[in-house]
Amino acid sequence: MQTYDFVIVGAGSAGCVVAERLSKSGRFTVLVLEAGGTDRRFYVQMPLGYGKTFYDPAVNWNYKTEPDPGLAGNADHWPRGKLLGGSSSINAMVWIRGHRDDYDGWARQGNPGWAWRDVLPIFKKIETNAAGATELRGGTGKMHVTDCSGRTHPLTRKYLKAAQEAGLRLNRDFNGDRQEGVGVYQITTRNGRRMSAARAFLRPAMRRRNVRVETDALATRILFEGRKAVGVEYTQGGQTHTVRAGREVILSAGSINSPQLLQLSGVGPAELLRGLGIDVLVDNDNVGGNLQDHIGINYTFKGRDRTLNQLLRPWWGKALVGAQYLLLRRGPLSLSMNNAGGFFRTDPSLTRPNMQLYFQAFSTVIPKMGERPILTPDPWPGFSIGLSNCRPTSRGEIRIRSKDPRDHPKIVANALSTEHDVAEMLAAVKFVRKIAAQPALAPFIVEEVLPGPSVRSDEDLILDFRKRSGTVYHPVSTCRMGPYRMSSVVDARLKVHGVEGLRVIDASIFPENISGNTNAPSIMTGWKGANMVLDDWK
Repeated sequence: MQTYDFVIVGAGSAGCVVAERLSKSGRFTVLVLEAGGTDRRFYVQMPLGYGKTFYDPAVNWNYKTEPDPGLAGNADHWPRGKLLGGSSSINAMVWIRGHRDDYDGWARQGNPGWAWRDVLPIFKKIETNAAGATELRGGTGKMHVTDCSGRTHPLTRKYLKAAQEAGLRLNRDFNGDRQEGVGVYQITTRNGRRMSAARAFLRPAMRRRNVRVETDALATRILFEGRKAVGVEYTQGGQTHTVRAGREVILSAGSINSPQLLQLSGVGPAELLRGLGIDVLVDNDNVGGNLQDHIGINYTFKGRDRTLNQLLRPWWGKALVGAQYLLLRRGPLSLSMNNAGGFFRTDPSLTRPNMQLYFQAFSTVIPKMGERPILTPDPWPGFSIGLSNCRPTSRGEIRIRSKDPRDHPKIVANALSTEHDVAEMLAAVKFVRKIAAQPALAPFIVEEVLPGPSVRSDEDLILDFRKRSGTVYHPVSTCRMGPYRMSSVVDARLKVHGVEGLRVIDASIFPENISGNTNAPSIMTGWKGANMVLDDWK
């Protein structure tokens, strides 16, 4: 059995950072086990190519939730990255840190060291902001963040003006001194290519002699001696292997796979594990519990003039933007589908935004099987204004179905299961219509296609967003951080309650969800978690 100082399970947004940080000094040996394969694929590296990865089993776990009453009985599709870089290799690349009060709330829940003043220096170290370093932004980090404000579709300007007419202020930097407002999103690209966590952190680390990365290596069980984690069992190429961790095992497998592996290893709800024939090491119902996710919906409109539909749908348009990308690394294929967006409050008495906006200068009402239809939009001019909730109160869970690690776990999302979440979503969709009705945008609109003008009453609006809403791919909190085992899985130093030598470092440890996209906070968690490990092994 080979021994490494640290064995990291998962090469996703956090795991890539952990591997880079732990190996940097050269003092420690690091093994990274990734269930997926390489990120060196054209549609991974091309920013808008993530439409091709949306259902691709070669790079995507393709999870599906249980039929959800809150979503009118629909079983939601949950893509998660299964390759180097994890979901940072297949996401929409929007770089949002979250609201400072999110992190102060984490600290107030008994997690010292996680307040905004603690995490801001890490966010600054992580990034190279296109506009340069400031008091709040970084200028020398490995993660490049691109300003797209001069490259968006002209319709984006109409949306921004309409949102301002509806009462929102223009915000040129959602990661600056305030989050609320409307503006163009910054994305994680560099020179027209996706800047995933693998490209930014893991690839440089892989050049070091003390780092080994094994792909197509599915972790099947954490090995324990007594209550101390000492290694990992994994399968690769049809064979079972074991590897020993001389110092720690670190789970960075994400909000679905980290609790799944803990449960497979005897750490989780005792009744569930015993029923599946798994010996219980630590009884903790919170492993896989407290599942939180952002839920979103699009309102789609038919326009009077050209949108990206007329460029991305015909063969000649595809050829044009393809040549533009291949030769210059510019054009629509070098951007995210979410050109712009914003944050707003559905209730003025709230102290921070509770809703996020997304603007897309194209529409995809007519679906195409086998891929997210980003590159095959509707045959008429169309655009969409989307939104998602920032801090939903609905909670779900993740539970393994069997002892077989290849079986996808049972995902119960419980979306829109509280009156609070339904009420704020109702207020939010009404605000989307308010934006569309403003002088800057209304003359451009021929009609509202979805949900359509006939959907007017509160009851009909609620029924519509239950039918059409779904995940915006931000599941968190299934190994949540907290001081007590009765309500959490890891402590503030990310050590798993009840055992030794085992940490979880990924988005599953978030005590509550972040107000915004979760990739930046996941990378921050990887950096901060690695610092804690290094502090303990000085």
